[in-house]
Order: sequence, then structure tokens, then C-alpha cells
Amino acid sequence: MKPETRAESEYTIEGRNAVIEAFRAGKPIDKLFILDGCQDGPILTIKREAKKADTIIRYVEKDRLDQLSQTGKHQGVIAFSAAYEYSEMEDIYKKAEETGEPLFVILLDNIVDPHNLGAIIRTANLCGAHGVIIPKNRAVGLTQTVARASAGAINYTPVVKVTNLVRTIEELKEKGLWFVCADMDGDIVYDTDLTGPIGLVIGSEGEGVGRLVREKCDYVCSIPMAGDIDSLNASVAAGVMAFEIVRQRRQKGQG
Repeated sequence: MKPETRAESEYTIEGRNAVIEAFRAGKPIDKLFILDGCQDGPILTIKREAKKADTIIRYVEKDRLDQLSQTGKHQGVIAFSAAYEYSEMEDIYKKAEETGEPLFVILLDNIVDPHNLGAIIRTANLCGAHGVIIPKNRAVGLTQTVARASAGAINYTPVVKVTNLVRTIEELKEKGLWFVCADMDGDIVYDTDLTGPIGLVIGSEGEGVGRLVREKCDYVCSIPMAGDIDSLNASVAAGVMAFEIVRQRRQKGQG
């Protein structure tokens, strides 16, 4: 995973009391870093609050905390707070109901580059997807860099963070969704019926979609390419696949 940098972590909360109060105030915490081996009272309180919020904790050495700190006064704990509020799944369902269209969501697996996430949120908005779903682990959150790369789309497109993508896919299948993931070894996307309620799953350029997530998908599709390199940027692949869904929907009068 790409390490966090100061440019991407403008919403840092440092110090024990500050982090405790952030949790109690309900601020969305994307990542929590705690000094490995630290077990005093305030740290135990932070761990309890993190567990309630289902926040992933990473235990690191002091050198790593010093590296991430902007104040030099982290007291063994640093939290990264999202620049924007996350939505709930109900917000995605409501958006689909308002449009009267079959549900269309984009799920992202292993997307850790904030520019890619921002560009995909922008694509989701422009292609009429009802929301974007990202996992809590192995993924970039809603940083300021993501917001800028989305060109404002982050204000209109629900972004939901979930604990488990596989479980989320199973729940959405119960609502009638079919799932397609992008993979170089799949069937040609233009030959696959992608109409109706659908979830588009996009993975990173390097790792692609994880095996367990891929196995839950109904279709595995590829984008035909004729160049000398073998992969597209994740956000470009998302755009090609998403607008093929749009094309097919329009052809069938679904959007």
C-alpha cells in the first residue's frame, strides 16, 4: 500500500485527548495510528472508541509516528479524519429511487491512489451511477486530494465506506444486482449484457480485483486493447466500463 503523505493527510488529529474527543464527536476517522506496545488509560479509551466506530488501527513504531506528525506532539497517537462525510447505503438506494433507474453502483477494491479515487467519483457522477463503495482497509479515504481530483463530484455522489466488500456484494445481490468486474482475462465488455441493476467492480492497476471479490462477480470483463502495454489506469478503465453500461442502458431505454 502506498504510504500516507502529509499532502494527502491534511486532516490529521494528534494527541490523546484530541483523538478521544474526535471519536466522541462522531468525526469520520479513516485511519488510526497508535504507538506499538502502548497500553495506558487514554490509549485504551481510544481503542474502545475506535472499536465502536469500526475504525482500523495500525500499530507502528515511534519513528513512523514522528514521520506522520505535523505538530511533533502526537503523544503516541495520530488519527486521519476524512475531509468529507461518508454516506450510508440508504443514500445510494434513495438516489436510485429518485431517478427511477435500475440501481448502478461502482465498487472499488485496492484503490489507494487519491487521484484515481477522485477521478472515479467524477466518472460515477457523470455516468449517472448512484454511488461509489470503498472498503475500510487497503483503500484511500476521502482526503482533500480526492476531493480536488473529483472536480466537485464528491458533493453530489454518495461515497460509502464498508468493512467487507464481499459481504456488501452479497447484500446487494439480494436486492437484485448483478456484478461485473474488470479483468484482463475476462470476456470482451462490449459482448456482455450489462443492463439492469448492476455493480461495477474496479481494482488497482497492480493487484486488480481481489480473488474473493472476483469470485462473487457474475461477469468478468476485459477492455480490448491494441497497444504495446497491457493495462489502463484504474480510473480510465472505470470510465470505459461505466460508459459502456450507460450506452447499453440508453439502448434499452433504461437511462
